[in-house]
Amino acid sequence: MSDSVLEFTGERFTPECVREIWYEHMHRYAFAGELVKGLNVCDAACGEGYGTAVLRSFAASAVGVDIDAASVKHAGQRYGKGFHHASVTDMPFSDAAFDAIVSFETIEHLAEQQAMLQEIRRVLNPQGFAIISSPDKRWYSDARGYANPHHVKELYREEFIALLKQHFGCVRVYGQKLLFQSVIWAESEAKDQHPGGVFQVHADEGIKTGENLQYPALYNIALCAQDEACLPDNIPGLCLFGDKDESVYEHYNEQIRKNIQAGHDLIERDQRIRNLKAKLESKN
Repeated sequence: MSDSVLEFTGERFTPECVREIWYEHMHRYAFAGELVKGLNVCDAACGEGYGTAVLRSFAASAVGVDIDAASVKHAGQRYGKGFHHASVTDMPFSDAAFDAIVSFETIEHLAEQQAMLQEIRRVLNPQGFAIISSPDKRWYSDARGYANPHHVKELYREEFIALLKQHFGCVRVYGQKLLFQSVIWAESEAKDQHPGGVFQVHADEGIKTGENLQYPALYNIALCAQDEACLPDNIPGLCLFGDKDESVYEHYNEQIRKNIQAGHDLIERDQRIRNLKAKLESKN
């Protein structure tokens, strides 16, 4: 395997990216990994190949497909065999070849969205499932006044679900977003420990406690199958992800330290200016 690094152009994530974007991409594959244990998986639009490598650490086997020849060549050099140069609308596999298909942040890059989903259905075992994600146009673009030049056709949540339901009898949608949270967890088992999660949000009216997070999702992640029985039985209601170095939080702390130091520097500068003015006035 090679340690070469693929240039980051903004179109395809690379694992050398840091903080927020790294969290978003790696969490999706970590989430999927738990669901595809022991299965034969296809990573449709695998890009640099890092996600396929993550899936391989969980699955019985995982192959990657991408339309970009340079990315496929790089993936093969860095992660080994099993990467194919092809479009997700025309994959080089037989019918029903895979137990699970993973395709993250792909569909918004294509105008041929129906063709992509038809092809996923073709290579997916009828008893298998697909995990497909896409940014919610309302919160990813509209709310931020942002236009991603690599996105051909973004979808609102309702459009995303409606499109998937044309191809799958069962569509279960999860939301993903980076949040600033305080987490409390049990350090040891307790007989009266609540089996589920408790979600608390402070709003203008005070503290609200509910059974789910009360935020709009930036990304929608859909688990799709022909019926409910085909979905894995270990899908968590809540999945938390982090890195041991707490890189996002450390970056936040570093910015705070810089701001505090800048404030001290300004105070010292202003004091020096006052001292100089006092000296000049005393000489006059």
